[in-house]
Amino acid sequence: MQLLRVVAALALCATSACAHAVGSLADVRIEDRASGRELPVYRHEGRSYVVGQPGHEYRIVMRNRAGEDLLAVVSVDGVNALSGATARADQGGYVLAPWRRVEIAGWRKSLDEVAAFYFTSLRDSYAGRTGRPANVGVIGVALFRRAAPPAPPIVQHIEGSLKDQRSSNDAQRAKVLPSAAAPLATGHGRREESPVRYVEFQRASAGPCEVVTIYYDSRANLVAQGVIPGPRFAPRDPNPFPAGFVPDPR
Repeated sequence: MQLLRVVAALALCATSACAHAVGSLADVRIEDRASGRELPVYRHEGRSYVVGQPGHEYRIVMRNRAGEDLLAVVSVDGVNALSGATARADQGGYVLAPWRRVEIAGWRKSLDEVAAFYFTSLRDSYAGRTGRPANVGVIGVALFRRAAPPAPPIVQHIEGSLKDQRSSNDAQRAKVLPSAAAPLATGHGRREESPVRYVEFQRASAGPCEVVTIYYDSRANLVAQGVIPGPRFAPRDPNPFPAGFVPDPR
């Protein structure tokens, strides 16, 4: 059955593979929009991590490495970046033309706009403000192949209806549990232009061919978790009896 899809009319360009990108079928990386730099990826116990700077906007950059269209269902903090529904791999996402690059800069608000992604506190996050704080701190991309590839498109596509129904699980609001260190999350930021249109796409399989997962948090939290090596300090050697009388405090 042919399904209705959405196509984003954003500029595309071919690029070389990124040294810190994650993924096989497609390179996925995170760019800090405030500094314009790619966030380095830290590997720890089989996972990939990046450091987010609170208050900084960011974008998800994907480059199709396959010689065919790929559908990329994008999840941020457990929420579908296109529809705002609690994320599932069978929902709408972006279709990447072969060897092309696309930037996902925010939550899709309409056929013309997105609300910018930015690193923020759990309380201010989009997931937290919509009662779904349990999965903050992770970005996921589920990749699918096209069932019957047509001629290579010249524009970027995104799949799915903007009116995707949210899972019934959304009605069950999660509670925010206290933690030793508050996690970093993604906010619902300023509106910016991002025109799109509908297009058809048929998946080759019910499940994704690959799932790319990138975790993120503050540097302090990642150091505390052992993901990033912490600074080394010379051991202190205090003297319990340094002699002398009690001086006045300064």
